[in-house]
Amino acid sequence: MPAQRASHTAAKPGPSAPAATPQIQLIPASAEGALDAAEEAVDLLLESGRAPGDVLVITTGESHPWAAHELSFGEAAYWAQHDAGDDVFYADASAVGRAAARPVVVVAVNGGTGSVTAQALPQALGRAGALLIVCGDPQTINSVLGAGV
Repeated sequence: MPAQRASHTAAKPGPSAPAATPQIQLIPASAEGALDAAEEAVDLLLESGRAPGDVLVITTGESHPWAAHELSFGEAAYWAQHDAGDDVFYADASAVGRAAARPVVVVAVNGGTGSVTAQALPQALGRAGALLIVCGDPQTINSVLGAGV
């Protein structure tokens, strides 16, 4: 079961309040199991009624098989699916900056360098509207997002 972690920063009431910080869930997994854990999280989200277009999945290591397959048709077609926003979208950490915000972002810390993870997690948090689910080694994740996450 994923560890539920509340944010330390609470939004102040009132019209000038900053956007609420997304809830963060950590799903402990090895680098080899992070992609499977992310897939299970996506399945649970969809089964619970979350719309497919609400979900962005980011990988820090090897690309998700869907992304690799879709990129074989060219970058334009791949990003057109992202822009359509009607299905779960899978992207490599290197492309997070190009991805639009979605209500739920799932990150599979499935390898890659520490610097890739260190860049991807804060960007993923910035893209998550309501929920950030991170699948990977808790020590690695907490060292990047902060010990209190």
